[in-house]
Amino acid sequence: MGENPTRNPAFGLGRSRIGVWLTIWVVGGALAGCATERSAMSSEASSDSSTVDQFLRSEVRQSVHRDADDLLSAGLGLAGLQAPPAAFADPEKPTTAEARRRAILQNWKGIADLSPLGGYGSTYGGVPSVPGREYSAFALIPGATSPHRVLAQVPDQFDRKARCLVVSPASGSRGVYGGIAVGGAWGLARGCAVVYTDKGAGTGFFDLETGTGVALDGTRATVDQQPLEFVSAGTGPGVAFKHAHSGDNPEADWGRHTLQALQFGLHALDLAFPEQAPFTPENTRIIGIGVSNGGGALLRAAELDQQRWFDAVIAGEPNITPPNGRALLDYALEAAIYQPCAWYAAPKGPQLAFPQAMQAGAERRCRALVERGMLHGDDLAAQSADALARLRQSGWDEDALSQMGVLVAIDVWRAVIATYLQSYARVGPDNPQCGYRFSELGTDGQPKTSSAAVQALWWSDASGVAPTANVAIVDGAAEGDDPTLPGLLCAQALRSADLAMAGPITTSISQTLGNARPLSPRTLIVHGQQDGLIPSRWAAHAYVEAAQANGIRIPTYSVPHAQHFDAFLFLPSVSATQLPLLPYVYQAADRAWASLTQGTPLPPSGVVKNRLREVAGEVIGAEHLGRIGE
Repeated sequence: MGENPTRNPAFGLGRSRIGVWLTIWVVGGALAGCATERSAMSSEASSDSSTVDQFLRSEVRQSVHRDADDLLSAGLGLAGLQAPPAAFADPEKPTTAEARRRAILQNWKGIADLSPLGGYGSTYGGVPSVPGREYSAFALIPGATSPHRVLAQVPDQFDRKARCLVVSPASGSRGVYGGIAVGGAWGLARGCAVVYTDKGAGTGFFDLETGTGVALDGTRATVDQQPLEFVSAGTGPGVAFKHAHSGDNPEADWGRHTLQALQFGLHALDLAFPEQAPFTPENTRIIGIGVSNGGGALLRAAELDQQRWFDAVIAGEPNITPPNGRALLDYALEAAIYQPCAWYAAPKGPQLAFPQAMQAGAERRCRALVERGMLHGDDLAAQSADALARLRQSGWDEDALSQMGVLVAIDVWRAVIATYLQSYARVGPDNPQCGYRFSELGTDGQPKTSSAAVQALWWSDASGVAPTANVAIVDGAAEGDDPTLPGLLCAQALRSADLAMAGPITTSISQTLGNARPLSPRTLIVHGQQDGLIPSRWAAHAYVEAAQANGIRIPTYSVPHAQHFDAFLFLPSVSATQLPLLPYVYQAADRAWASLTQGTPLPPSGVVKNRLREVAGEVIGAEHLGRIGE
């Protein structure tokens, strides 16, 4: 029997509400050197135009964005970004400008807390009008079958005497604007050019029944009309998307995607200012700023950067698996299976669902695990305590566990598993691992053909993983009183069998591991202490420990009261116990910039001193955030 995925059966959250949460999601050495200190370029890549031409797979699209259509907010400003998105004039055929404006707005909302009480634009950050030009293209990693997007923004106030380029890969599986609230917000106002990439993921969703995808300008087209971001040979109805179905295991190439984006950014500067070309790593300061998967991509790029292109890399809450870490798929499986039950016994942190619904879900999950011999206990309290003890025994700390009320409510673990399992298995949509497919659903809960109006929203509104923008997870293994559990147990069994035989999933995961040898002269990591999605002990801190064993010092700044999703902070239940991480990413970038331009020492690793708001309705101020190194 198939599940009706229009509702989360464990917690009673409607499809529209889950879609909102998951659209928000997803789902980051010693002082020395400057741009002139880099060694000769290696064979890994080169910054000259001929090499850029070798990896570009489309024309370079140029566009001008001034007056009421700037680079940073598409003319919306902070007030416009805080407002709901405007409807398209023609819901089925948005213009390129409409699609771009909405994509920029949705990516801002998906990363930053823009609520009036959040302090953005007053205490930290800002959304000034930044006129300039954009350059975008499809690029291809050698051996890959699907392209990734690269997009460079060159502000009119670009400082040609103090050339700088910010590289900001997308957070999560987002589209090419997925780093705009991170590297874009920090760099554009400073007169730096900024370049982005979707890292082989993105929102170029391919509709399997109509054979339509997303063209370079963000509009929908068929493959015979113009080159598309992603094309799948699968059959419909349903949706294929690049992270899950390209067959390329894009995570293995995040570093190369990022290095190609860096090269493209320099090429865009050549196009923008031909009289001052060439722009090279030797005459342009280059700094990488990214969060989550974007932070992990920058660390992987820094490891590959034999030619020392990056002057600095700032990785916020990075999704990185060092040799001594733990793979995301493995702890996601553990969390997906046990956290819905363990939540009942855990100290209560922020919540996104009604306690009654969470308790009902806990009862179903605990009971189902007991029936399968995976838990013990005579009542809910004992069963939940056993589930919590199992999580603690396998390494989950109290800070990460404090976020279960958020992560379980949005069903984030199943979203991660459904996507990453397909990606690591390197399969297309017609070979769904554990029955996980993706589609819009009809009123009967069954897959249906998406309307043109729904498809028109995918590129701008989607997060790159389902459920998002009316695309749901279709759970082919769903059955019983706890219908999402069979698919998760299938995935766990598949992973265990694959691990035992060193199969394709295990091989793919091994290709994603970092080596903890970043070559940037300034590599900084910022991580929230209460990150429950990418727990620091298996990612940031494990990476820093491995780097230290390799003789590399990475200043690391741990932020109390910070979890993974700044975009959830507009919710009173979350803001009461949490603070944003993004201001500390900006602060780390400021410190790296001062080190690069003025020789100022980087602050040593440490825990930031901050404090929660004491009164509901209080605007976050500087006194709440504190500063790195103080």
